[in-house]
Amino acid sequence: MNLLLITSKLIEESEQCIKRFEQMRVEDRAPDFFEEVKPHVQLVDELIQNWRELSLAYIQQYKPKYVHVSQINAAEEGMKQYIVQSFYKETSKKRFYQSVHAVLYTLKTLQTELESDKHDSDLSIT
Repeated sequence: MNLLLITSKLIEESEQCIKRFEQMRVEDRAPDFFEEVKPHVQLVDELIQNWRELSLAYIQQYKPKYVHVSQINAAEEGMKQYIVQSFYKETSKKRFYQSVHAVLYTLKTLQTELESDKHDSDLSIT
């Protein structure tokens, strides 16, 4: 999987987190951690790790103007937090949305960079 594809998948996941968060508030229920939360987080966690590695390699190799290592690290941490938080209605709504939108900004900035450069074809995880 190449960096552009992983980035697109993480954008989709982030948008799904918003929908999940809103749905959990409507349903007014607590999820089963081992049945719902943990399996989902484990799947996405591997994708996030691959994205981080490829993003850092891309930055090192191509030195993009608008994407930096600190943004990648912050986005990784933010995603790991809000993916779990999206399952819980008790999560602060304002903070949740701010976290998701901050990460989406980084993901979309990287996506735009990758689409305009077409450099990432040689950066992939098998």
